[in-house]
Amino acid sequence: MVRLKDRYLLVNIVYTDVQPGHAKGPVSDLMLYNQPTTGELKPQHLLKAVRSEVNALFGDCGSGAVGGLQVKYLSQATSTFILRISRDHYRLVWAALSFMNRLPFKDGRPCVYRVVRVSGTIRKVEEEAVRRAKLFILAAKEEMAGKPTSGALDALLRGKEQGRSLAMVVDDDGDDLGRDDSEMGLDG
Repeated sequence: MVRLKDRYLLVNIVYTDVQPGHAKGPVSDLMLYNQPTTGELKPQHLLKAVRSEVNALFGDCGSGAVGGLQVKYLSQATSTFILRISRDHYRLVWAALSFMNRLPFKDGRPCVYRVVRVSGTIRKVEEEAVRRAKLFILAAKEEMAGKPTSGALDALLRGKEQGRSLAMVVDDDGDDLGRDDSEMGLDG
């Protein structure tokens, strides 16, 4: 029996139409960019928008490749969603998300779709979503209290490890099988 291998993408919606310091009332700048999404956004709207963007970028071949795309989770409160796609084609969806710049309905707000985690299991993506939500709340509370930004915001932007230079975590299955160039005879 063949096991289907999927990838799960954790995506945050970051709003770009609000200027820092122009909020009505005391709201942290972090909260301005990570606002809740309106109730108009439905999983069907996201699917249609991602599929049309893949079609625009990669044509019919790309559209056929992402036929199994699914929205597994959508939180309007945290502006976060989880997509499931086959392992071979998750990069097409990631590229399409990178080119999308508005919410997928008429007169949608300008935004950026930020892929923050790619994993082979939905459990790891869900754990990352919960971890990021907790760190986000901590960082917003610290900013509102006037404390200098501590490790909460840094951890939110960088991931679990402090030394990581990227703000996104990829949990790939290691196609190189743990061999280095010298073992494969590629070192010259």
